[in-house]
Amino acid sequence: MKIPYIPEDAPFNGEQKYWLAGFLAGLHSRLLVLEDKQQIAAGSAAAATTQLHILFGSQTGNAEALAQSAAKAARAKGLVPVVQGLGEVDIEVFATMRHVLIVTSTYGEGEMPDNAQLFWQALSASTAPRLEQMHFAVLAIGDTGYDGFCQAGKFFDMRLEQLGASRVTDRIDCDIDFEEPSNQWIASSMPMFAASAGSSGAALDNLPEAPVIPGSNKQNPYAAALITNKRLSAEDSAKDIRHFEFDLTDSGLKYEAGDALGVIPVNDPTLVKLLLTQLKSDYETPVPGFDRSLGDLLTYQFEISEPSRKLIEWVGQNTTNQELRHILQHDDKDTMGIWLWGKDTLDLLQLELTRSLSVTEFVALLRPLQHRAYSISSSQKAHPNQVHLTIASVRYHSAGRARNGVCSTYLAERVGRGEKPAIFISPNKAFRVPANSDAPLIMVGPGTGIAPFRAFLQERQACDAKGKNWLFFGDQHQQHDYIYQDELTAWQQTGLLTRLDLAFSRDQEEKIYVQTRMLEQGAELYAWLQEGAYFYVCGDASRMAKDVDRALYQVITRFGGLSEEGAAEYVDQLKKEKRYLRDVY
Repeated sequence: MKIPYIPEDAPFNGEQKYWLAGFLAGLHSRLLVLEDKQQIAAGSAAAATTQLHILFGSQTGNAEALAQSAAKAARAKGLVPVVQGLGEVDIEVFATMRHVLIVTSTYGEGEMPDNAQLFWQALSASTAPRLEQMHFAVLAIGDTGYDGFCQAGKFFDMRLEQLGASRVTDRIDCDIDFEEPSNQWIASSMPMFAASAGSSGAALDNLPEAPVIPGSNKQNPYAAALITNKRLSAEDSAKDIRHFEFDLTDSGLKYEAGDALGVIPVNDPTLVKLLLTQLKSDYETPVPGFDRSLGDLLTYQFEISEPSRKLIEWVGQNTTNQELRHILQHDDKDTMGIWLWGKDTLDLLQLELTRSLSVTEFVALLRPLQHRAYSISSSQKAHPNQVHLTIASVRYHSAGRARNGVCSTYLAERVGRGEKPAIFISPNKAFRVPANSDAPLIMVGPGTGIAPFRAFLQERQACDAKGKNWLFFGDQHQQHDYIYQDELTAWQQTGLLTRLDLAFSRDQEEKIYVQTRMLEQGAELYAWLQEGAYFYVCGDASRMAKDVDRALYQVITRFGGLSEEGAAEYVDQLKKEKRYLRDVY
């Protein structure tokens, strides 16, 4: 049987042709075995009628938390929720599921989260099974500040339709302020799933809700006293990297090595004043629809450093600036990124506008002020009443003005000792020290990427773990940027840190990076992997993490004697075993 093809002159656009091609290929690939699969599925369908499989793709834990919220809502409607990460789901088992809710974030510029990549490869393959008996819905979360907004969710939604599955309700795409719309969508979709599954609607349990501990989520933060603000990088360094410690005494908060700490910042008062002047307003100017003054809104409630997409589009439609108009008209994302670099909200308002912008209009174009999440750099086993962060302060000059990171300089400059910024624990269950304390660890964390690995080493020390530990660390100059040097040296001397490979890029003519050291030590690195080592990466996603990933493939290809295809299978197996884990941003 030949696969039907779509003629070049068919009256479809590119996206429609892609959808049809995927649908026809998937239909053809499974047609001959469809009857057998239906028979297999029928045997378990009766027992699983009211099961709702809630599958999440999560990079930092937000989608996983929403999946747990959906499970609670499902139980209230008499459904039996089964919550799993997408990386834990076999495609053949997936084909037997009847009711599926996929909750996924989007990583980077429209990419799948790490724990969803392998599943997506199987689902998007031409050999993917048909899913005519599946009823599904997709909850996508993302950030309109990035290209590919909610793209992972859009891909899942389209592919499930291509494979014959039926939507229970339309997909929702949530921006960074996702809690309220996503929870409303979950509440409205559960009765539909219950009706589809034939549920009685009776709640499975009626247990009283546990009290919410302040600091356990963003909606209910904890005011933690800052007890340490210490500069780690030398005064001559081009960077200002700081070590922060917060007091958790009597807070009841618990965290694990690998988790992140959310910090709710306060905007730079200097930028607030400049915006008020530009808007010809003062701090106490009222804003219709809000119970706070304009100054308060700009200080505490809205993002003012990074221009929102809505503001950029409004300015583009109401300015004589031909460069911005041209970029928007041609939807040139790369050029837009270059043009926006270093610009904040004030820069856009200072372009020549063809009409005035009222305070009400301006506020409506802003995005909510978001927390910043930082990898925790301490183990609670070593510091029971504290949580530590390692943060590089962002400072630069552009267009004659000093620019500052929203949260990094808030902590570094405007929070005094004993003052209490709002924080909360952000669990990251996908980035943990292995339960097997004998397993070797390979950790790659240049710059502030060392943060979770400082926590890992403290954890291993506190647990008297016997497994070997190998750290790749680096930065620009050893003399100025070797943060936590005393601690790392002490851990080497005690034997906790089995190997330490350093890469300071600017200390010699030819730049040396952590991936350079990986390739130099490739034989031993591969030997550790063969012994069952876990491979961790933390840091910049756009360059470092990609370079480290390429180096890992090269090491496996060269020292494992494998082809490129064999190396890809080896890395995929590491991911399936959860031995290749990343905390990248």
